Formats: sequence, structure tokens, C-alpha cells
Amino acid sequence: MRGKMLWFNEEKDHGGISTLQGERLYVAGASFIGGERPKGRCAGLPVEFVIVGRNDAREADECSFVVDAECGRARRRRSGR
Repeated sequence: MRGKMLWFNEEKDHGGISTLQGERLYVAGASFIGGERPKGRCAGLPVEFVIVGRNDAREADECSFVVDAECGRARRRRSGR
């Protein structure tokens, strides 16, 4: 599933994620794959994750940051001379 980081507290090692459907989920620092926790301002960063738990206590697990394919360079315009 995909969503976006809402916030992450580095000192307390937890944060929040919003799904594309608008559901807010808790995320523990240990839930990030490879220990790659967010650093600094992370609100709005796209993430992929799995939802675990029951309806009353759902949270994100196996989280990873989504790296979008980089755009190609713009072509140089040809001069009319």
C-alpha cells in the first residue's frame, strides 16, 4: 500500500503515515526496512507499507520510501540560425 509521511519524531522513534484513502496510521521506527528511518522534515514523503493489526489498532509495518523514476534531461532547443 502507498501513502505519505505525516511526521516522525526521531527522539521518540515513531511517527504517523496517511494512506491514500486518508486513514492515519502509527509507525514505529523499527518498522522501516533496513533501519532507514526518516530524518528531519519528512512530511509529504511517499512511502510503501503493509498494514498490520486489527481494526481498532492498525499500524504500518515494512515501510520503505518510494523513489520516483528521475525525469530525463530536457532537450536543448535548436536555434533557427
